[in-house]
Amino acid sequence: MRHGTSLSIAFAMVVLGAAATPRLADSPPDSPIAKLGWLAGCWERTAGNRIVEEQWTRPRGRTMLGMSRTVVGDSTITYETMRIYERGTSLVYAAAPSGQAPAEFVAEAPTDTLAVFSNLAHDFPQRVIYRKGRADSLFARVEGISRGVLRGSDFRMARVACVG
Repeated sequence: MRHGTSLSIAFAMVVLGAAATPRLADSPPDSPIAKLGWLAGCWERTAGNRIVEEQWTRPRGRTMLGMSRTVVGDSTITYETMRIYERGTSLVYAAAPSGQAPAEFVAEAPTDTLAVFSNLAHDFPQRVIYRKGRADSLFARVEGISRGVLRGSDFRMARVACVG
């Protein structure tokens, strides 16, 4: 009987301890990065046997963390780690594609539906653009001048469940 009571008390302590754990605060609603909360979540684009996945954490600690990968068949052909963070009153997008050194892009007046990050000194891209579609869609674009011509790639993605 004592064993059952001890287990009940231990279980109650675990439950109460979990309930008392402080919740980590999101970034303040008036912070620059809070405008990009719509980007948080998991996004995917499928074309034939090619899947592009992108995932963003919600704004917390004045930072959003992201990752992207492109899979063809059973092989990852590219991947990227990303971070959007506040630098003073500006937002900075830092991306490290497939293990390269990170490149930084500064936001041009982000809104609740559009974020344009620029770095005209970067080889390619010079701009990274995210535009909110409906609740379940995201439009991303990378663009820049290459050999004197504006070039770009568009990525229309759908929101998917974040798994694992």
